[in-house]
Amino acid sequence: MGKYTYKPQYGVIVICTDEKEQQAIYERLKAEGLTLKVVSV
Repeated sequence: MGKYTYKPQYGVIVICTDEKEQQAIYERLKAEGLTLKVVSV
């Protein structure tokens, strides 16, 4: 077996009504210094 060390990560998913709201929330949280990933499903 490999010697991969698992590092747990935790996250929160925010359900937005549209792309405009997604962008606004992204910018607000980014300004607070949070690390973010944008997804569209």
